[in-house]
Amino acid sequence: MKISSEFSKYALEYNSYNVIQKKVIEKLLSHVKHKPKNILDLGCGSGNLCRAIDWDYEHFTGVDFAEGMLKLHPRSPKIELIYADFNDDALFKSKLTYIYDFIFSASALQWADDLQRVFDNIKRLNAPVALAIFTSNTFTTINKTASIGSILKSADEVCELAKRYFDAKSEVVNYRLEFESTRDMFRYIKKSGVSGSRKILNYKESKKLLREYPLSYLEFEVTFIYSSNI
Repeated sequence: MKISSEFSKYALEYNSYNVIQKKVIEKLLSHVKHKPKNILDLGCGSGNLCRAIDWDYEHFTGVDFAEGMLKLHPRSPKIELIYADFNDDALFKSKLTYIYDFIFSASALQWADDLQRVFDNIKRLNAPVALAIFTSNTFTTINKTASIGSILKSADEVCELAKRYFDAKSEVVNYRLEFESTRDMFRYIKKSGVSGSRKILNYKESKKLLREYPLSYLEFEVTFIYSSNI
């Protein structure tokens, strides 16, 4: 199953499960001192960033590759929604027609096929950025318990890459999300979409992980990238 399919499949339940994503959005917006008028949100999902903006803007462009999520996004004459993949160079060359004065991406760019290429395309839009990317210490104890490696880039990799393309500051933040049971924990992983459709454990291995997972919480690591001039 593609990542986009997983997010679409759970779109109607997503808002109940994206607790960490909402915390990420709050932190992103807290670093924006001025109030940009023409905004681009890459990987906009169901519109949590759009809903969280508390100032009057002229135009908001949201891009997402999951049609089911876009159907839940707020709509108004000021909002333009583009069903597209930020991995596609054509998006940046022909579909993003506004001159943006701010670019956001909250919890999406970890799924970039080639993050360097996506950063290069973002840079060409010549606007300040506030980006949040899940990095490799997300689910670190799950990965260790199951003896699997992370599919995410490390925070160091993301920070070094960001330095090449943006005049930006980086910050790494770790979050914990508590659960009443291990089963609830793994249900969250499935419903929230943060697993990225990764299904490398068979039924027996999954049951073993449920029994042996030693924590009452999930770990998340998010690398934030902010333009220095915001």
